[in-house]
Amino acid sequence: MYSYTIIQWMFFFYVYSFAGWCIESTYVSIQSRKLTNRGFMRGPFLPLYGSGATMMLVVSMPFQDNIVLTYLAGCVGATVLEYVTGVVMEALFHMRYWDYSDMKFNFQGHVCLGTSLAWGGLTILMTEFVHLPVEAFMLAIPQRPLIIGTQVVTVFIFVDFALSFKAAIDLRDVLKKMEHAKEEMVRIQKRLDALISTTGQGMAESMGNMRDDMALRMEDLKSSIEVKLEALKNVVLAKPTEYLESVKEELIDLKTKYAVNLADRNRLGKIRDFFQRDLIRSNPTLRSNKYREALEELKQKTMGKKKEEDEE
Repeated sequence: MYSYTIIQWMFFFYVYSFAGWCIESTYVSIQSRKLTNRGFMRGPFLPLYGSGATMMLVVSMPFQDNIVLTYLAGCVGATVLEYVTGVVMEALFHMRYWDYSDMKFNFQGHVCLGTSLAWGGLTILMTEFVHLPVEAFMLAIPQRPLIIGTQVVTVFIFVDFALSFKAAIDLRDVLKKMEHAKEEMVRIQKRLDALISTTGQGMAESMGNMRDDMALRMEDLKSSIEVKLEALKNVVLAKPTEYLESVKEELIDLKTKYAVNLADRNRLGKIRDFFQRDLIRSNPTLRSNKYREALEELKQKTMGKKKEEDEE
């Protein structure tokens, strides 16, 4: 049975968080063919791996003499941890930092059978081979340096996590505001269609029967609104006496609202915060079911800016 102090458990958590960061960053860097600082935090730590390794040690305690039960405990324990972490992070940030939706036998995209089975194998690898030398290394460190070193790393990780958490919350708010700007533009388009129908020119049918909903791509939505604004302006200018002053005022008001919302969305898309930009760059597979288009727009702009910086 494992019998460690709080400081020793924290030491193991940090060691395995760092090891997980090394593995993930190397794997993603090879896949993307460029150096990638993988993970939620900016420092070289992936807490999910530290939590997973610690959990493996804890759940395997009662079954250390039974490799089959150790395997099953690792499968169940790690899967529960991964699922709960995924659900909580998506609820908080409206984004998924990993997604198994394309994998067979997945559950809500947060966990999948293949990964769960792999967790069991990793639990055996951890308890039978990896943890023994790590434990020996930890026990070889004098108590005072171990305590001081662990406390220093704790402060560093706490500050890093706080800044990264704030960046993720701020990024969620940016996505929410971008989506709100699009919703306003959809309302503007619907009102333009209503005005067009009052002209009696049959213009609504000439606009290509485009759908006025949030499924419309942003570029198509902008193009549709601009075409309709221009067409309405031409109709009103051609026959100014046929339309009430209120129609002309509303047309000007809609044009102003469109310009304001378009400017807001463009401004929001230019992320200047280092932590938010790095969060996107460090998670190329980042997804959002709620703000899919806005997130993809941010990813393209952020990756494009990074490419320009590298070329310079």
